[in-house]
Amino acid sequence: MSLENTSSNRSFGGWHKQYTHTSRTVHCNMRFAIYLPPQASESNKVPVLYWLSGLTCSDENFMQKAGAHKLAAELGIAIVTADTSPRGDNIPDDPDGAYDFGVGAGFYLNATEAPWNRYYYMYDYVVKELPAVIEGHFPVSDVKAISGHSMGGHGALTIALKNSDAYRSVSAFSPIVNPSVVPWGQKAFTNYLGDDTSTWLEYDACALIKTAEKHVPMLVDQGDGDQFLHDQLKPGHLLQAAEEAGYPLELRMQEGYDHSYYFIASFIDDHLRFHAQHLKG
Repeated sequence: MSLENTSSNRSFGGWHKQYTHTSRTVHCNMRFAIYLPPQASESNKVPVLYWLSGLTCSDENFMQKAGAHKLAAELGIAIVTADTSPRGDNIPDDPDGAYDFGVGAGFYLNATEAPWNRYYYMYDYVVKELPAVIEGHFPVSDVKAISGHSMGGHGALTIALKNSDAYRSVSAFSPIVNPSVVPWGQKAFTNYLGDDTSTWLEYDACALIKTAEKHVPMLVDQGDGDQFLHDQLKPGHLLQAAEEAGYPLELRMQEGYDHSYYFIASFIDDHLRFHAQHLKG
């Protein structure tokens, strides 16, 4: 499999690069970005933090707005940002052109309903194909953690809970923790997975945390000024599920912060240090 390098930028002694490749999983060309810290070399393969972005985003939002490169360079951690869905002229999209479903809104699951099940296999892409590409082409190890924002926070939490042996740690900003019971999740799950709501629980962090056999260290930050807090995010549901299951969750409510990348940039250093202690422990 070949990669096409579409951009390269020097950043804090390392390199930020964008690539495209033909994905066997989602049957289209996909783009990702990687930040390689200055320590990365064939003789010194560095651990990786995978970042999953939210609705309407791409691989670019986090890399351009989060301000993560400086500390990642100091800590010697690579960062990989995936796209949020398949893209292309032949990819089915929300027929009404809404932002919360279809292109840009893959929800990091494997769709089972037509026509979505031809392309929307973002779970397999993030868990299987993308790490194989990264580990096969860059000076990184197979030691990894995962994080994300909003829809991507949902993806990070569910992926870590379902693959506890693969990820050293997981964190999230403003995650959709209980998608089965909120409008964003219900719309996506009905279309991608069908009307049998029991199948939705496979991608619901509040359900998965109750049956987790292994505890992946988990940090969640949520702004109490987030406009989506009460209708879509519901962090209290995750806290209650974790307490019932005896799962060691650190949930921090941050006063006055909203859903934007200003919030992420304010606390990304905490998350990078959190992951570093587990990636290098």
